[in-house]
Amino acid sequence: MGTPDAGPVFTLATGPVGSTPATLAALAQPVLHHTDPAFRTLYAETVALLRSAFGTSVDPVIFPGEAVVGIEAAAAALIGPDDVVLNLVSGIYGKAFGQLAGRFAREVIEVETAYNDSIDPATVGEALARREDVTIVSVVHCETPSGTVNDLDAISQLAAASGALLIVDAVSSFAGMRTEFEHWPGIAITAPQKALGGTPGLSLLHVSDDAWRHIAANPNAPRGSALSVEDWRDAHRPDRAFPFTPSVSDIYALRSVLQQYLAEGPENAERRHRRAARAVRAGAQALGLSLWADHGALLADTVTAIEMPAGVDEAEVRSVARAESGVMLAGGQGALRGRVLQIGHMGPAAYPLSPVIGVTALGRALRRLGAKANIGAAVEAALAAWDDGDDGDDDHGGPDSTANTGSEPQ
Repeated sequence: MGTPDAGPVFTLATGPVGSTPATLAALAQPVLHHTDPAFRTLYAETVALLRSAFGTSVDPVIFPGEAVVGIEAAAAALIGPDDVVLNLVSGIYGKAFGQLAGRFAREVIEVETAYNDSIDPATVGEALARREDVTIVSVVHCETPSGTVNDLDAISQLAAASGALLIVDAVSSFAGMRTEFEHWPGIAITAPQKALGGTPGLSLLHVSDDAWRHIAANPNAPRGSALSVEDWRDAHRPDRAFPFTPSVSDIYALRSVLQQYLAEGPENAERRHRRAARAVRAGAQALGLSLWADHGALLADTVTAIEMPAGVDEAEVRSVARAESGVMLAGGQGALRGRVLQIGHMGPAAYPLSPVIGVTALGRALRRLGAKANIGAAVEAALAAWDDGDDGDDDHGGPDSTANTGSEPQ
């Protein structure tokens, strides 16, 4: 205990991102039996808080298992043997979902773009016009490794007009960027350990009424199974029993982070993430680095992907940053491994000094590895960009601006 190896001092990765003292205190509560009336009441309160946080008119589902479990459960529930899935691919997570969907669908077709870009909604409209038999459109809102987002406002309108349901991976966007679940017909999956600043171990699902009907009509949807979304529907109601033992302590933590999020207010949380994103991008560019995302891409407010200079391995940069600055950054995945790292600015990591800490640790590591880095300029740029956010939250026109709604190009 207390040694440098006990854990990072600052986690500026892409989730889990660390938790506030209030959340840690919630985790320390006695573990009640899941049938205890006190826990049943707390669970129902947590579902109500989540519904308020989602801004939806239907009760959400708290599903046991980290987000990847919830995504697989959602796919298994919604995608039946007669469904044709249009899978939108702008990064490795979108590509992986297409492989998952192929286990359940009659057919999977894809619209793909470069992994440093965002999906052009026009190509989605063209694909839906060519294939009127598409019943489900799957899309990742925020492609974490790329630091990009897709225009869910436009995509959801196209899906609705064609009669298709959506499966949305909103794991890295919810609570840090605007997410209009009520207007995205289908299933949206998110999790507590990203912008909410909670613990990994749960999936949080919005399931629209149309999606519930589609699930009910799917003969292959899991039932009586650990992957059954249906079994957890209405589990918060007093006349229903839990299908399995819920993650009691994770529910305590979820309740805490939802209370904190609602107390701050969704718009304030989104504004804080926008400012942090602007500050990290400005600081990284002042170090002389390039953003991975193409100039025309929509940039995420929860994570920034940064391309390393030629000859510098991102894994080595992250190792030095962790060892010498006590800062944990995120690494490249798939084709981005070795080339691109990410600074996460989610939840507790989206406060004024977090971008300064991130770019300072990055600059120090680059210097240690023989690359040039103007740390002073990076700090000044990050602070200036944060301060500019006071009145600049509606500015989406400049090269460093954010795309928090996913609806305005850079």
